[in-house]
Amino acid sequence: MIEALQELPGLWIGLAALIGMLIGSFLNVVVYRLPKMMDREWRAQCAEILPNCAPSAGTDGLPPVYNLVVPRSACPNCARPIRALENIPVVSYLVLGGRCKGCRRKIKPRYPIVELATGVLSALVAWHFGFGAQAVAACMLVWALIALTLIDFDTQLLPDSITQPLLWLGLLVNSFGVFTDLRSSVIGAVAGYLILWSVYWLFKLLTKKEGMGYGDFKLLAALGAWLGWKSLPIIILLSSVVGAAVGIGLIFLARRGRDVPIPFGPYLAGGGMIALLGGQSILDWYLNTI
Repeated sequence: MIEALQELPGLWIGLAALIGMLIGSFLNVVVYRLPKMMDREWRAQCAEILPNCAPSAGTDGLPPVYNLVVPRSACPNCARPIRALENIPVVSYLVLGGRCKGCRRKIKPRYPIVELATGVLSALVAWHFGFGAQAVAACMLVWALIALTLIDFDTQLLPDSITQPLLWLGLLVNSFGVFTDLRSSVIGAVAGYLILWSVYWLFKLLTKKEGMGYGDFKLLAALGAWLGWKSLPIIILLSSVVGAAVGIGLIFLARRGRDVPIPFGPYLAGGGMIALLGGQSILDWYLNTI
């Protein structure tokens, strides 16, 4: 099987796309449930400190046991459990006509879009790196960035339960020199955190406001750990340009107030993905241009 995947790039890319869509289905669960799990944990901690704060389990509208595995996935409208044949990525959505089989309410198109996008990005990674450890590790990074992007869009939170393991995994991967050497990886992690930490405090001293969250520091640190310190200028440049363009567009086109916060994590994740797939080419072009 390994020989076939090495000799037939199309088979490897197709397998990566299939696995990616399956992972995308799981990422939908992570994006939906993890913020609720975090909220329950915070409420439980609050209850330990403040006796008048009621414990969250059973009082937050969720089952007593609620995690990424339990309970089974169900329709959010009628609570009908989703069967295995109704949970096939993309295919089930098309077969069901985008509606729940029980209550016939519409299913958000975001679910198949995430599944399809994860499959496409996984296939792109498999094509770019070929069969091997680099592709497997890169897929893991991309999957984590997809989850962080969606959670930040929904809640403006970047969970430590994803960013911190992602940082340590990047250091571990590069201890074997998969993307860069360990020294560059460690410097990238430290520099990534300190760069945005410094921007945060400079902005706060000048404006008396918080310009970004600590999750952004940790995400850039994780990207530095994965891709090395040389990738940080490209990631910051790409994320800042795109973030500024989107922010200005929302202000003038959507008439969104300037005081309405815009999550920066998705742009960092996008810059990280671009740096992963074409960072060296972009860096070479940039250095030659200047």
